[in-house]
Amino acid sequence: MRTLLVAINSKYIHSNLAVYSLKAYSEDCGMDIGIVEFTINQYTNFICKEIYKKKPDIVAFSCYIWNIDIVYEVSLELKKILPNIEIWLGGPEVTYDSESVLKMHPYIKGVMIGEGEETFSEVMTQYAKSGIENDFKLIKGISYHNKESLVITTEPRPLLDMDNLKFIYDDISEFENKIIYYESSRGCPFGCSYCLSSVEKSVRFRSISKVKEELHYFLKNKVSQVKFVDRTFNCNHERTEALLTFIRDNDNGITNFHFEIAADLLRDQEIEIMKTMRPGLVQLEIGVQSTNLETIHEIDRVMDFDKLSGLVEKINKGENIHQHLDLIAGLPYENYDSFGHSFNDVYKLRPEKLQLGFLKLLKGSKMHRKVKEYGIVYTEKSPYEVLFTNWISYVDVLRMKNVEEVVELYYNSGQYRHTMELLETKFNTPFEMYEVLADYYEDNNLFDIKHTRITRYNILLEFIKKRVGKEINVFEQVMVFDLYLRENLKTRPLFAIDISENKALFRDLYITYATNKNSHIEPFSIDIEKVCNINIQKYKKNGGRIDETSHSKNMFLLFDYEDRSPLNYEAKVSIIGT
Repeated sequence: MRTLLVAINSKYIHSNLAVYSLKAYSEDCGMDIGIVEFTINQYTNFICKEIYKKKPDIVAFSCYIWNIDIVYEVSLELKKILPNIEIWLGGPEVTYDSESVLKMHPYIKGVMIGEGEETFSEVMTQYAKSGIENDFKLIKGISYHNKESLVITTEPRPLLDMDNLKFIYDDISEFENKIIYYESSRGCPFGCSYCLSSVEKSVRFRSISKVKEELHYFLKNKVSQVKFVDRTFNCNHERTEALLTFIRDNDNGITNFHFEIAADLLRDQEIEIMKTMRPGLVQLEIGVQSTNLETIHEIDRVMDFDKLSGLVEKINKGENIHQHLDLIAGLPYENYDSFGHSFNDVYKLRPEKLQLGFLKLLKGSKMHRKVKEYGIVYTEKSPYEVLFTNWISYVDVLRMKNVEEVVELYYNSGQYRHTMELLETKFNTPFEMYEVLADYYEDNNLFDIKHTRITRYNILLEFIKKRVGKEINVFEQVMVFDLYLRENLKTRPLFAIDISENKALFRDLYITYATNKNSHIEPFSIDIEKVCNINIQKYKKNGGRIDETSHSKNMFLLFDYEDRSPLNYEAKVSIIGT
């Protein structure tokens, strides 16, 4: 008999760790087990066609909030074209209401509840022994339709020893151009009410010797990124120090490691280890969610924002660690103004990315059980995102959505960094700046159009003209600086300085300073050190050259695209003079 494990991912670059772990754990069960991966952007008909071509007897879907509707659609159509097929579901989206899932979708054979490795292996073993005509009543951790079409739920399954999990990346070539997801622990020490990790009140670790051995494999094979799926990587200090030290001491110059951490748990020793790492070796994702103390308390979150801020700033001083900070809109006791305050608090920390998420009502979470108390209304279909609450209206949510989009465009992209820093000085707060910019986009119907990067600059320039006016020439030059930091443009933007009268000078400068084709020289007449945070003295100490007499009048910058920052992809800038 043939079983097909099916993953429907949110993006092509993602891979589904769960289905590979299920297959690896079940390699001796006597079944022919295959894996297929799709994305949510592919049509139902295409997914059905590809599954049909494999001719499976059993199909098992990995279910999450982002794919559950497609899973139901595909399952229903599969049952029509392969009427004898047996369909199983597993994953967090079906674990906490497995019986209602089966009652609402009678064409589905069963649901595997919670951790799936042992359960899937036993179900497959049962099929191998008895074929389709069998009963699963002795298998723990499932709900299923029996021969009389009644829904049966068996007793819960004990949690798995993490060292019993199989390493799934024996053939790393299968994951070319994909993010490598890695799991060294399960569970979380915290009990945040919006999160499913709070359901399990403990943390289980894979032995550190196994973890080091497996990380060494990734380093040896020079994969581009390893993304830990551990909910709180740094919840055990001794373990954290050991793994950070191992990663630092075995750096291959290529591989990047991504961790989700609780920043306020970091110790000075861990930060000191990170300070000695190659820039870009690790990146940190830090969930702040809110700085409203009433909100933090209500969602059962443990977080000292003052302490967190101090530690994030310590990490920033090292100038070698990418930090990604998260906020969640729609939490209890967080109104529109309070969210703006949380935004400003986090923005001051200058993370490489500031992620604005919207509350998702996850089945099985404490937050889901308290929706009536909080007045939370959310979308009927996945991802069950908040529409309004007792504290924010639907209009507030729409405005926050617009702010989220312009933050993604003009902050998280990293393409307008100095322009936005200068523009920020014209507003009372950063949130006000993005709020007004979002209103400008909305009023001019700009959100629904796909724009090029140059067009985004022109839109921003028009916005600045309306807002600032007389200082527009300074903003134009800073925009040119931001443009050339990221891209060696073939055509100069219209708002750049006219250099047609200085062609001979530029030719000589290129001959003298531009040592490769992937570089660009640009003149600046503003105080570049003041406006763009260019440290002239630092460049002089590092061998850079500058004519002191032309410092404030006629400065030239050389952008080297062969030497980029691993944190923000900006070209190295050298200061030269005539």
